[in-house]
Amino acid sequence: MPKHSRLFRRFLVSYLIILIIPSLAGYMSYRTSISVTQSVSIENSVSQLRMSQGILERRMAEVEGFTRQMALNPELNMLMKNRSGSLPNVYGMWNLMQEVTAFSQTNDFLQNFYIYLNNYHVIVTPGSTYYRPEHYYQSSNYIGLDEKDWETKVLKTTHRSEIMPLRPYMNKGNQSAAITYLQSIPLDSFTGASPAMVAVIVDEQTIAGILSGLQEKYGGWVHVSDENGHTIGSVGIGEQEIQHLQSDSRFDKAALSQFYGDDLVISIKSERNGWVYMAGIPRHALMENANKIKSITWSVTVAALLFGLLAGLVLSYRNSAPINRLLGIMREQFGKDGAAGRNEYDFLQGNISVLLTTNKLLENELTRQLPLIRDAFLKRLLAGEFQSRDEIEAAGSQANMRLGDTGSVAIVQINGYSGMDSVEILNELSAARLLLKQTLADLDDSVHMTDLGSDRLVAIFEHEPAEAGKSDPETERVLQQLASSVFTEYRISVTAALGESYLAVPEAARSYEQAKQTLEFAVFTNRKGVLHYSDTRVESTTYYYPLEMELRLISTIRAGDINEAKRIVQTIMDENMNNRVLSIDMRTQLAGELQGTFMKLLDQKAFAESDQFEEIKQRIADIQRADTIESVHGEIDAVMESLCAIVSSRKNDLHTRMVEQIKLFIEEMYADPELTLYRIAEQVERPEKSISPLFKEVTGINLSDYLEKVRLDHAAAMLRRNDFTVDEIAARVGYNSSHSFRRAFKRVLGVPPSSYRQANLEN
Repeated sequence: MPKHSRLFRRFLVSYLIILIIPSLAGYMSYRTSISVTQSVSIENSVSQLRMSQGILERRMAEVEGFTRQMALNPELNMLMKNRSGSLPNVYGMWNLMQEVTAFSQTNDFLQNFYIYLNNYHVIVTPGSTYYRPEHYYQSSNYIGLDEKDWETKVLKTTHRSEIMPLRPYMNKGNQSAAITYLQSIPLDSFTGASPAMVAVIVDEQTIAGILSGLQEKYGGWVHVSDENGHTIGSVGIGEQEIQHLQSDSRFDKAALSQFYGDDLVISIKSERNGWVYMAGIPRHALMENANKIKSITWSVTVAALLFGLLAGLVLSYRNSAPINRLLGIMREQFGKDGAAGRNEYDFLQGNISVLLTTNKLLENELTRQLPLIRDAFLKRLLAGEFQSRDEIEAAGSQANMRLGDTGSVAIVQINGYSGMDSVEILNELSAARLLLKQTLADLDDSVHMTDLGSDRLVAIFEHEPAEAGKSDPETERVLQQLASSVFTEYRISVTAALGESYLAVPEAARSYEQAKQTLEFAVFTNRKGVLHYSDTRVESTTYYYPLEMELRLISTIRAGDINEAKRIVQTIMDENMNNRVLSIDMRTQLAGELQGTFMKLLDQKAFAESDQFEEIKQRIADIQRADTIESVHGEIDAVMESLCAIVSSRKNDLHTRMVEQIKLFIEEMYADPELTLYRIAEQVERPEKSISPLFKEVTGINLSDYLEKVRLDHAAAMLRRNDFTVDEIAARVGYNSSHSFRRAFKRVLGVPPSSYRQANLEN
């Protein structure tokens, strides 16, 4: 958990809110699906019940159709016409028995029926004729209804499509329950005893076979009652239970579907005969599909919540940790008091706004001072104050300037103002210099300019290398055009002095010195126009070795830059041998001056402690003994190579010690996830941008790769010991997350941490 856990909790709460929103939507969808599933199940159950109703009513219609056929049967009509007491028409009865037998073989609802002939007091059944009804009663009778009541209520009573409710029935020794369909014949019989009567006895099991579809599908019950509430048929429920249900005030008899207890009760009423069909479906069976949806939904929801919570924890830590580190840095810089009574974002916003405002002000100030910085850079360059090329490049980058390696320096003087220093004259000169700069910039947009006093302008031209001792033709043309243009347009007369071309930026100071000498020569000889340094070559009684050149040579050798040192010496030699005519004594004095320069260097501690001190001292002493200037030059180069080699060796030793210091610091602090390049640079007190190239120069590998290697080496050792989990090891070796640790481990060692541990444990 981060040190500043409040921010972590805020991130976590926001992720949980985002996680809860789709969970609520999923819950609403789940409730909707449950409701739809329940509705579909109820509709299917109603459809199933209506199907059973239709089948039962069709079968009862077949029974009714059978009785109507009997009413039209000629044999039965003939038998009904015989008077009571006459001799039985045995043949007619036999023939009627044969006809009705076929009905019982094709319809299971007509398995048990009889026809009662009142005039003969005979009962005809499929396959038998009972000349005495009491004989039929003995084999087939209603339990609880004696023979006399049976004859009175059933045989001797007129019936019009009457159905006797379900009641216990004994048929040839087998007890069951049955309903009885009664129809008197002829059909228009209303009162008294009718000539004949047809009774169809439908067994309860036969009715149950039609109603068993719902009971088999859901394991519930089905009950059918007539309009008076008498039971017609039932499956899976007893008579007492159905009576308790119908008598309960909580049960709504008019409702199509309702939950009663643990059952869904569906009730439909037949419009044809008023029968009420009720089905009870257990809740668990009805909700079987819904329960599957519920189980899947809850499983997915719980898994999503757990995964989302884990992801929220990881993301909250990953997102809050960098902000906490940034807060720590901000508090170290601005103090903890700035955050009192404010949240982290307000604190960061306020301080970052301060930083941006300060940075903007600094940027504006730098932009405002950029011309001054450029002017200072050019003046230092012309004065030869830079000790090495790297220093020139760094200063040029700061001034947003980049000079080419070759070019030349020119000084432009405004004529006619020498010795004048009044305010009016100075203002006029300022305006003239501004016109000169503008005109020169229009002629050559790559030129770099700086002021040299009130009446002089220094210009640095960049061009391709020119022939030794020659000036660049294009530069001379630009200067001549400048002189012509400013005189024609503004009546300003100028004298331009051009130094020789230089082949390296540090030599711009030499070209500048040549331009100064050329301008002094032009003023002394009252020359106008454009003059080149070669125009001033005369026999000289002095040699060329200015103080600034000596200081540059010393600084370059102390920096260990042998190439730049040789270039400076070559410039000195070219100036004295090519542009001056020196006597033998002047050459000897020049060699002595150079010898003195190297003796000054040798007195410094860095060289005095070297093992090569005596050898180098002797070589310096041999410089004046050389016969020719070329020999002197060779000895000087050899001395400089030895001195620069000592500097490079000391640099390498210093760099090696610094790298070792970095390694020790990394070994000590590798477990800190906030170990950055900035902290390492702070520890060794070197600029952040320099330590990484330095480390790679000494070791051959990047500093970041070395830090990763140290961490993974320690991680591998912990994996081999098997003391900690992979996540714990990741935290102990300085990784913010186990995912980045696993990825780095596999990239460097080629296998995941778990596989590496398993392989070492097996070995």
